[in-house]
Amino acid sequence: MSEYLKTEKKNNILYITIDRQKQLNAINRSIMDELTEIVGSANDSDVNAVVLTGAGEKAFVAGGDINEMKDKTASEAKEFAENSHKLIRAFRECPLPVIAAVNGYALGGGFEIALACDFIYASKNALFGFPEVKLGIIPGFGGTQLLSRVAGPNVAKELIFSGRFIKAEEAAALGIVNKVTEPEELIAETEKYIKEVAGRGPLAVSLAKQTIDKGFNLSLEEALTIEASAFSILFSTKDQKEGMKAFFEKRDPEFKGE
Repeated sequence: MSEYLKTEKKNNILYITIDRQKQLNAINRSIMDELTEIVGSANDSDVNAVVLTGAGEKAFVAGGDINEMKDKTASEAKEFAENSHKLIRAFRECPLPVIAAVNGYALGGGFEIALACDFIYASKNALFGFPEVKLGIIPGFGGTQLLSRVAGPNVAKELIFSGRFIKAEEAAALGIVNKVTEPEELIAETEKYIKEVAGRGPLAVSLAKQTIDKGFNLSLEEALTIEASAFSILFSTKDQKEGMKAFFEKRDPEFKGE
């Protein structure tokens, strides 16, 4: 395990903390590779959700490590971007719900990683932005595509072209952030929601995530076919039987993910 990545399992939730505070939790290649591996293998039987955050109060992730990127050739930069896309795909393809708890700066690659999660909870001191154009480049961790899918192409162009930073409240108004909290309440509010999700039928939550994501860019008819398939699959699970039995018995269900 990297000295910059801390993991903890608690109450069926996997907590991942990026801890490189002297560099404002900036992501380098080794962190990227290890984080990809952690997220890609997060679907353990005893984990129902993932929380990602940055250590300290100053930054979630302040971006990619510019010192590592500054001397790259065009071919090396392409390889670096393609490798970062593996991390983004790991978050997008993770069968578990993933929530980013954003404290402080979420810039460049940090903003992209947050956008790759299913939800973003942010403290009032959070700042989001893509400053890459100020360096003569563009977002390379998927930002041009992720932000346009979340907030629309006009918002993506406005923020990426200008390199402007936005506060958590504006990000929430644009539909980028799900909830804004006081800084000292960020983790508690994040846990409150994710524990609620973790207590639901894990197979149902996982298939709901896959159905929404797969159907997003399809025609309505194609997407409805995916939904019908996922809906029917769940009727062959023990969780469905337990959930409906518990409903009639007026008790909380005990889901096993089976």
